[in-house]
Amino acid sequence: MVLSPVKSEWDKVSFSSTLFLCPIVDRLLSIVPGKWHAEIRLGLQEALVNAAKHGNNLDPHKQVNVRFCFEEGAYWWIISDEGSGFQPPERNRQELPGNLPHVESESGRGMFLLHQIFDRVVWNRQGTEISLCKQLYAQIDREPLLL
Repeated sequence: MVLSPVKSEWDKVSFSSTLFLCPIVDRLLSIVPGKWHAEIRLGLQEALVNAAKHGNNLDPHKQVNVRFCFEEGAYWWIISDEGSGFQPPERNRQELPGNLPHVESESGRGMFLLHQIFDRVVWNRQGTEISLCKQLYAQIDREPLLL
């Protein structure tokens, strides 16, 4: 089963781990209709901050790489970092953040946001790469899948 679109030409953006993300997010939004910019900006910022801060520990020698495209009615962003990874959520829906975490919670809000904004959130098994999809025409299952 192919979980991400197959396309010979993806656009790519790479940057040193930093939290100065406005120009990067602007570039990633360039393929998206304006009506979705605010929502998708929030999701992309969350994913990019996670890659730079938690994945690469803001190490300026490590890169965050993003591939993105529009393919067959869907917008795709594949974000990878050079960190050691983390344990991504299982396919079990019980492990998905169904409700916004408690205010004092240090984690969980980012995952909640990603699953609310994107139609598909796919982690690789190492937890170093996330694929985000926003469907143009039809909603698809929001259950995370492991590659």
